[in-house]
Amino acid sequence: MLTLVLTRHGLTDRSEPEQHLGQRVDISINEAGRRQAQALAHRLSAVHFDRVITSPLFRARETAEIIAPGLPVEADPRLKEMDYGAWEGLTYSQLEERDLAARREWELAPDRLPCPGGESGNDVAERVRSFLADLIEEHRAWYARASFRAATSPGGPTAAPENRPVLAVAHSSTNRILLCVALGTDVRDYRKRFVQGQGNLTVLRWEDGDGPEDAKLIVGNDLGHLRGPDTLPWE
Repeated sequence: MLTLVLTRHGLTDRSEPEQHLGQRVDISINEAGRRQAQALAHRLSAVHFDRVITSPLFRARETAEIIAPGLPVEADPRLKEMDYGAWEGLTYSQLEERDLAARREWELAPDRLPCPGGESGNDVAERVRSFLADLIEEHRAWYARASFRAATSPGGPTAAPENRPVLAVAHSSTNRILLCVALGTDVRDYRKRFVQGQGNLTVLRWEDGDGPEDAKLIVGNDLGHLRGPDTLPWE
């Protein structure tokens, strides 16, 4: 059983007001973002991650290193944020002013239409599907080895491990599109169906033999570790 713990990087100095931070603005998380990562690290402190995989962009790598200190971090370019092209670094209000017609058209079909000079949702879906397929295939090989070791243990056969947690740290659009792929929903709706707050906890699980589109959603955009105990989870 493969458990993917998915999160979005912490806040940056460019996160508010909300803007398109894609692949071309590569900045660190700020102090608030580090506190978010530390809070998630505390919540997950009892989890022994077998792998830690991150987008190579600095804000994601830094977040991963805080959440899983001391563990090797693997950078995978397939987890990069969507390439927003000419919209990179622009706030939503700036886009309304500069490119309203194209923006409105894109919002109707963000799966099919690329950002000007950048990627479409389907482009991102192709790379995250490849990432998930490789992750599942690697997990099958890992489980086969673990089962063999358990069966041939010098002290007698033991139980093979039932669960293998893997941490992935990426970005807002990338994570939402990954959720569409993993749950078999329409990529066109990634902006409508899913939310990914900074430093959230999202958990997907695949049973042995499942493919990329066969995940179960165990936890979605949980921000309880960032909020007070009396705060409603949907606010």
